[in-house]
Amino acid sequence: MNSKFTQIVRILLGVILIVFGANKIHPFIPLPQPPQDAADFMASLAATGYVLTVVAIFEIFIGILLLTKFWVPFAILLLVPISLNILLFHLFLDIPAIGTAILVVALNGILLYKHRQKYRPLFAS
Repeated sequence: MNSKFTQIVRILLGVILIVFGANKIHPFIPLPQPPQDAADFMASLAATGYVLTVVAIFEIFIGILLLTKFWVPFAILLLVPISLNILLFHLFLDIPAIGTAILVVALNGILLYKHRQKYRPLFAS
């Protein structure tokens, strides 16, 4: 679990989460204009006043856990529904920008696989 490859995957995923999470709170990376359906969906989430902020905070929190190597198996599990929703959002609403979503899901999947022994008690009957 502590191979160089796993460390690179963990650090890369942590940096991606912190950067894109922080960008949701205070935009500093100009992102391309999404298709109208995706823009409408994001506008409705932003209109709630809390959803995007909560997701951003979770992304930053998970990224910090990954970078500090603290509770990594827990952080990976927290990221599963977020990364799945990122992938589904891009799959159904913004296909041209799906690259980062695939990368996040792939890195999360690699880390889930590398830490699979930690999850074994969750599935024991």
